[in-house]
Amino acid sequence: MKSKVLLGLSGGVDSAVAAALLQADGLEVTGLFLHNGSMCADADLAAARAVSCDLGIDLRVRDIRQALEEKVARPFAEEYLRGRTPNPCVLCNPLVKYAALLAEAEALGAELVATGHYANLCPHPAGIVLLWDDGSPKDQSYMLARLSPELLSRCRFPLGGRSKEEIRALACEMGISVAERPDSMEICFVPDNDYAAFVEKVCGAPPPGDFVDTEGRVLGRHQGIHRYTVGQRKGLGIALGYPAYVSRIDAAQNRVVLSAAGGEYRQEAALSDCLWHLPLPESFTAAVKVRHTKRPITATVIPDGSSARLRFSEPCRAPAPGQLAAILVEGFVIGCGCIEDS
Repeated sequence: MKSKVLLGLSGGVDSAVAAALLQADGLEVTGLFLHNGSMCADADLAAARAVSCDLGIDLRVRDIRQALEEKVARPFAEEYLRGRTPNPCVLCNPLVKYAALLAEAEALGAELVATGHYANLCPHPAGIVLLWDDGSPKDQSYMLARLSPELLSRCRFPLGGRSKEEIRALACEMGISVAERPDSMEICFVPDNDYAAFVEKVCGAPPPGDFVDTEGRVLGRHQGIHRYTVGQRKGLGIALGYPAYVSRIDAAQNRVVLSAAGGEYRQEAALSDCLWHLPLPESFTAAVKVRHTKRPITATVIPDGSSARLRFSEPCRAPAPGQLAAILVEGFVIGCGCIEDS
């Protein structure tokens, strides 16, 4: 009897090819479309149905709008009002997307769940862990770092180690109808990628306040702290005669702190809400990713239960409160935590 796998089928080329690869491995694949209520959701559903016909697999549909609103979209807006820079996909994966996949897998009797993420799983003496692929520009292990070890043991990521070009070529060879469908580049619940407008719609427009320098001297007026993030240079709307960067956001005082180049760097950072995948020593050296698009930087990690302290080997640019820090040792994603104001 074939093992059953429930695959998140989004209507895009990645999940479509993932389905075909799972079938080629001899698994019985069922697709699950997660309806998020976005402007393109109906078109995505139509594409997912076309893929299910292409591959001869059943497709189920689950409405995740309420969970997405309560657990990701509203907290996303509220975090901006706290002067933080949240990462909604990091939250959505464990709290909404994989929660829905697991619930549907239980109802289906499927042992495994899968998605079209570009990620690699690797056996480790302490359990199954994600492996960061240094050579892949598409590696998404950072976005999946908050998945628990228990969940990872049930996951399959068929696209790990492959390139986007390879996936599109495979889709064409297989005759999959979405082979040339463009990728979605925006957050699904933020229309036109306009974060500020979304925050104002959900929580109301926060008031203007002061730009200040690192000594607290007023430099000008900002248009609401939700419009800024640590490390930002462009779009500040103020001319100081030198390149200015956001070095800190003081939500309590409604102030945005600006500095000259270099002021956005930090030698240390604090982490909260840490999730550890492997047993840890009292302190250790690791590579740390402070954003999905950043290269790792070496740091000493000092864990303390659900929190930790990072001491970077060189100044780290803009570790923004609210973002995830992924902790890598020998390529293994051994844990992660939420960056706090240091």
